[in-house]
Amino acid sequence: MLMSERVNFGSRIGAILAAAGSAVGLGNVWRFPYETGNHGGAAFILVYLGCVFIFGLPIMIAEFTIGRRSKACTGGAYDALAPGTLWKWVGYLGVLTGFLILGYYSVVAGWTLEYIWQALAGGFAGKSSEDYVVMFQDFSQHPFRPLLWLFVILFITHWVVVKGVKDGIEKSSKIMMPLLFILIVLLAACSISLPGSEKGLEFLLKPDFSKVTPDVFLGAMGQAFFSLSLGMGCLSTYASYFGKKTNLGQTAMSVGLIDTFVAVLSGLIIFPAAFSVGIQPDAGPSLIFITLPNVFQQAFAGVPLLAAVCSAAFYVLLALAAITSTISLHEVSTAFLHEKFRFTRSRAAVLVTSGAMLVGVVSSLALGEWSAFRICGLNMFDALDFLTAKIMLPVGGMFAALFVGWIIRKDIVKGEVTNYGTLRAPYYPVYRFILRFVAPVGILLIFVNELGWLG
Repeated sequence: MLMSERVNFGSRIGAILAAAGSAVGLGNVWRFPYETGNHGGAAFILVYLGCVFIFGLPIMIAEFTIGRRSKACTGGAYDALAPGTLWKWVGYLGVLTGFLILGYYSVVAGWTLEYIWQALAGGFAGKSSEDYVVMFQDFSQHPFRPLLWLFVILFITHWVVVKGVKDGIEKSSKIMMPLLFILIVLLAACSISLPGSEKGLEFLLKPDFSKVTPDVFLGAMGQAFFSLSLGMGCLSTYASYFGKKTNLGQTAMSVGLIDTFVAVLSGLIIFPAAFSVGIQPDAGPSLIFITLPNVFQQAFAGVPLLAAVCSAAFYVLLALAAITSTISLHEVSTAFLHEKFRFTRSRAAVLVTSGAMLVGVVSSLALGEWSAFRICGLNMFDALDFLTAKIMLPVGGMFAALFVGWIIRKDIVKGEVTNYGTLRAPYYPVYRFILRFVAPVGILLIFVNELGWLG
């Protein structure tokens, strides 16, 4: 596809919401609260915010630079900017990472639809804490029910991607992102109004710096990396649809603020409600699917209808966050097949959806029927999560920083940031220094910590 023929997002707000939709996902509403709970609350949030602005935003601008300058999908961007070199494999790594994440991430996204159904059908009513554990285990290990929701998620994702950049991705982002914001604000208001919620607010907003340890810094860097969707090719691919007037620094700042806004408000939903009913905030990954149904039922025990509505609204929020991410993950592979092999967009999307279904089926069954099959002691679901989140994402992000910091010509990097002299970018020297020296070291620390090499 010639650069002049490449479609662009139709508006600035469309570009920002699409990129924000890529970044906002289950990592904000699910992973951020339990990481915050595990690392002491408000102090972790302050460290996290520092990591977002010091590490996250510069790497996001770097990925934007790669995408817009190349006007190519992630799989072709590195080759377009450094032809005939081994850097093309970094682009291919991004495509593979996004595809693998799409497969198993869609399984978890499907769980949110099951829980919407259970909330509306009264499936949470009258259950004990142990009942919620059994409920989740029975569902996640069932051979067929999770697959039904997996297929629904991938069908919705496929439909949006086939519609294209403007009519599919941009339009869906303009609908889903505002709806997500409305839901999260309403749920946060309900949670804060509960009796005893002030303890949760104190935990979330009053920092205890005695809890800040090296592990908190590393956990915050890892969460910033995961939450902003760095290293998986989504942001670079979306940036290839940016117009030449798009302000990359301003767009990155907007995406970072929206992403952080959703994450912190998710904490305002979860912690006041959890403290209100006496549940500890460090419940880990089970927080969303085991602890929270119990929280909503206890918090609104006197008004069963309100409990059902709040539960359903929360899982709708989760589903919206998940789908905006599956769309961007799908687009990475679809754009690659469309541009690299000249497939029609529809055919490329069919191939990606079919492959993601296969990966998703294997991942889902690995939690139940196929749990005995293991790689290095991990079932296939956990193995894919480990491979992508702890190895492929940090490696991809580090190479993006090194590529823009050291390989692309300095005048091109500055030109992209300043829109070739039409914008002021006083932060450019600091930005370039971070990409060349600070970010690679920080990501390397995340990498070795996630692999358990720091003890």
